[in-house]
Amino acid sequence: MNVSGKCPIASSESSVDSGSPVNHHIWLPFCISPLLLCLCMLQRSHGTPSPPSPTLTHNRTKLLDGNKDSHQRPKRGWIWNQFFVLEEHIGPEAQYVGKDLAGEQEDTQQDERDEHEHPRRLHSNSDKGDGSVQYLLSGEGAGTIFTINKLSGDIHATQSLDREKKSHYVLHARAVDRFTNRVVEPESEFIIKVQDVNDNAPKFPDGPFSASVPEMADIGTSVFQITATDADDPTYGNSAKIVYSILQGQPFFTVDPKTGVIRTALPNMDRETQEMYSVIIQAKDMAGSVGGLSGSTTVNVSLSDVNDNPPRFPQKNYQLYVPESAQVGRVVGKIKANDEDLGINAEMMYRITNEEGAAMFSISTDSDKKEGIISLRKPLDYENRKAYSLNIEGLNTHLDPRFSYLGPFKDTTMLKLIIGDVDEAPVFTMDYYIMDVYENAPAGTEVGSVTAQDPDSTGSKVSYTIEPNAEGDSLFSIDPDSGLVSTSRSLDREQAAWHNITVVASEMDNPNLVSYVPVTVQVLDVNDNAPFVASDSSLVVCESFKAGQVIQTIRATDKDNFANGRFTFALPKDLPANPNFTVKDNEACLSLCDSVRQVGRVSKGEDSSVSVLAHRQGFNQAEQEFFHLPVVVWDGGEPLLSSTSTLTLQVCPCQRGAKIPVCRAQAFLSSAGLSTGALIAILLCVLILLAILVLFVTLRSKKSKKEPLIISAEDIRENVVTYDDEGGGEEDTEAFDIAALRNPAAAEEMRLRKDLRSEVWRMMGTETLSPSLALPDEDIHEVIKLKVVEADRDTSGPPYDSLQTYAYEGRGSPSGSISSLELAELQTELDLSEVDSWGPAVQILSRVFQQKDKQPSS
Repeated sequence: MNVSGKCPIASSESSVDSGSPVNHHIWLPFCISPLLLCLCMLQRSHGTPSPPSPTLTHNRTKLLDGNKDSHQRPKRGWIWNQFFVLEEHIGPEAQYVGKDLAGEQEDTQQDERDEHEHPRRLHSNSDKGDGSVQYLLSGEGAGTIFTINKLSGDIHATQSLDREKKSHYVLHARAVDRFTNRVVEPESEFIIKVQDVNDNAPKFPDGPFSASVPEMADIGTSVFQITATDADDPTYGNSAKIVYSILQGQPFFTVDPKTGVIRTALPNMDRETQEMYSVIIQAKDMAGSVGGLSGSTTVNVSLSDVNDNPPRFPQKNYQLYVPESAQVGRVVGKIKANDEDLGINAEMMYRITNEEGAAMFSISTDSDKKEGIISLRKPLDYENRKAYSLNIEGLNTHLDPRFSYLGPFKDTTMLKLIIGDVDEAPVFTMDYYIMDVYENAPAGTEVGSVTAQDPDSTGSKVSYTIEPNAEGDSLFSIDPDSGLVSTSRSLDREQAAWHNITVVASEMDNPNLVSYVPVTVQVLDVNDNAPFVASDSSLVVCESFKAGQVIQTIRATDKDNFANGRFTFALPKDLPANPNFTVKDNEACLSLCDSVRQVGRVSKGEDSSVSVLAHRQGFNQAEQEFFHLPVVVWDGGEPLLSSTSTLTLQVCPCQRGAKIPVCRAQAFLSSAGLSTGALIAILLCVLILLAILVLFVTLRSKKSKKEPLIISAEDIRENVVTYDDEGGGEEDTEAFDIAALRNPAAAEEMRLRKDLRSEVWRMMGTETLSPSLALPDEDIHEVIKLKVVEADRDTSGPPYDSLQTYAYEGRGSPSGSISSLELAELQTELDLSEVDSWGPAVQILSRVFQQKDKQPSS
């Protein structure tokens, strides 16, 4: 049974979630047809509840018995009120959670009746009021933030809440029988919303701000839009409704109270007057009403520059001193106009407006310093003009048409330049001088003169000198007063045709003032060198040349210039006529032809050359290879000079098809008198000698490679060993070491000393083995036999035969023996008895001497 006695439709109205101050869903039932209202009144009068419409309730009821028909509409058991709690509650008692009454201010009496009839609690229609039903609460904050009266179902908030931290809490409630602990009502979910209060002031998290607007901007030009934030709930009341106002910055700027857009409020704001403005903006909530919270920030507004100021010269007249000695292109002064604008708006250029000033001076612009640089265009002369006036104009280069009414954006001034008188150096009448003189002229010959004057009004005298250099001061001299240049010695054009000197002019009153001028001296040619024909190389005469055929064309050489170099050629007159060769002059003879023809055979030409012709045919290299032809050559100078040159002509067979006669290669071999067969024989001999040499080298290399005597232990055979080494005599016991031929295995068992041979001889009675130089042949045979026996008894020797050769001169030599042992008259003071102690090698020699001493006595 519904103990509340309220219409379910009205109850569902109160359970609708409302997040705004005015809940429009509350008035929804009143828009329903009167029929529904009548049904509601009928329900209240008879006390029979009707099942609530599922579209108007937010409560979910769980079925306790799963066996019940799921299609049967469950009976509603909860009686719900809308739950709200105010944030920031600081009262002494716990805050009672109740319904939001903010949207029901229009009917206060009805609110009081609802509060009396429907207490703020959870209530089940199964609760008869006898205390048998117990209410339990769970979910977010249950037991800590929110508590519930288990018997009545009243909910309280025990802590102060902050909506900006958490705006709502989700909880669950259920009703159980207090005595049996049986679930009377299933668990249901509901939400407790934290209702907002105005506890947060508007803030500007990114402040302070900076903005810019062009100067001279129109009224209402947007400068900057500012936005404040408020942490309160913007959907509930006016806690977050912000209104903007300006606290500082009037009357220059205004701010839109709703949008926060800052705009200009005055026209023609000039940056040059004031560039920076500090504007303070306030943001206030509660729609700006009294009691609302507020916050403020600063916006620094700067005026950006536009070209609204023309350039201005500080003065209308300027004066500048310039010495007349200033060099052309040199900077003589600077001028500057001021512009209050900045950057590109202050850029300007300068120009000279009067033609007279622009002809003598030029002006350029220094973009960094914004100055006009005045330079000299032409030389100044104080004596001709003492002052100049320049009309200078400075104008902006980047104009803004919006501010053309403020123009013109240019300014003019006058600059007067005073030319200062300077003591100047002498000035030559010419920039350079060119003079000439004949070669071989005697020293002191006049070459030319230079002239310089003092440009000043004083007209000081000028002195001349030649600047010292490598050769000019030694070849030429100059008169210090007149400037006359003369030669110091005779000149030779063939050594140097041009000479460059520098003449220095200085004032006598002030020698430090000097000027220079270059002087070029040309040495003119005279006919002082005879022509000649170069005869270093031979002219080739082919054996096949015919009479009258041109052998070669030659030219003469003359150290003089072309005016004296017109050459004429002929054969010498004082020599007999040449039967082999003649010459043909190819130069026009002019007036000399008649006289030259009287000297020799001459013909005319046009290219200052001579052709050598064959006077006969049938030249043979074998008969005569070289010919000599003397040729006389004259030049065309005054006086007439000549010389005789001898040409060498070589006869040879020539190569076919060559443009220039060239001897064949075999012609040079034929000149030595060798035929082809002889050359082939010589080549064969050379090849044979080379083959012999290669064979000899090969044999020597093979002989130098000695193979070992014993290749392996099984390789035992007879070998013949030949030793080509010449011994060092009987005392040389180390010339050959027999140990190299021995079996290494036997050598390890027994090694004989180097004096083994002497000991063997002594044991065998070798006194009979020392023959004299006159021993017969049979004695030699005995010695050999003994040597064989000695070799056979030598157990440490190699296990194979060896050949030992013993040289013996024998008898019958026509020259006789050269041994000193045959000298009978040789007397020695040596005690032979002591020789035995000298070693085995000397003992044999001792026995030979003893035997020889016994023979005369016998």
